[in-house]
Amino acid sequence: MAENVPFQVIARLRCGFTSKFGVPRQSGLAEKVRALVVFEPEFRNADALRGIEGFSHLWLIWGFDRVRREGWSPTVRPPRLGGNRRVGVFATRSPFRPNPIGLSCVRLLGVDSGYSEGPALVVAGADMTDGTPIFDIKPYLPYADCRPDALGGYTDALPERRLEVDFPPELQNKLPAETLEALSEILSHDPRPSYQEDPQRDYGLEYGGFDVKFRVSDGTLHVFDVLTK
Repeated sequence: MAENVPFQVIARLRCGFTSKFGVPRQSGLAEKVRALVVFEPEFRNADALRGIEGFSHLWLIWGFDRVRREGWSPTVRPPRLGGNRRVGVFATRSPFRPNPIGLSCVRLLGVDSGYSEGPALVVAGADMTDGTPIFDIKPYLPYADCRPDALGGYTDALPERRLEVDFPPELQNKLPAETLEALSEILSHDPRPSYQEDPQRDYGLEYGGFDVKFRVSDGTLHVFDVLTK
């Protein structure tokens, strides 16, 4: 049995997230977030995408390239649990794993055949940063992949983290319509770590060339500035 299994980067994600803060916690949570899957030069072949537009969703298999660490731990502390409870690494989607591989289900919006770097996939709902390496792409098959009776383990008991977003019109006007739509959805999912509840703390979320400053109090996220990066 071969001990080394070679992986090749076939594509990279292009999106508005230049840092990890604010990236949706799971794929599909922020459907307004659009991204491009841009293939590496040796994989820019339209024939490799033949038939893909018949599928509404795709699986992206990718690498956590920004969270490398030496060794691994059998338990981790997921931020969703407040960062103070340990569970088994294989009972989580933590990036800190023996093999830092991610799996995301995204909506396929279309194929951009005229993209400057070859045919690219236009997707929605990705939970990755700009430049994330993608190792493989597979179609989502409803008859095999959908399990309506599946259990979510300890996550079933966790409340959904949603916030009201107070985004003043004068600040909204600084953003392109598509960027504003995506940012409003991202902010509503509360990008803060679960253990941070200080209403006086200022946060900055970078997306699409803008730095959005906000505070959170009493279930409402208040945007107080939008800066161009």
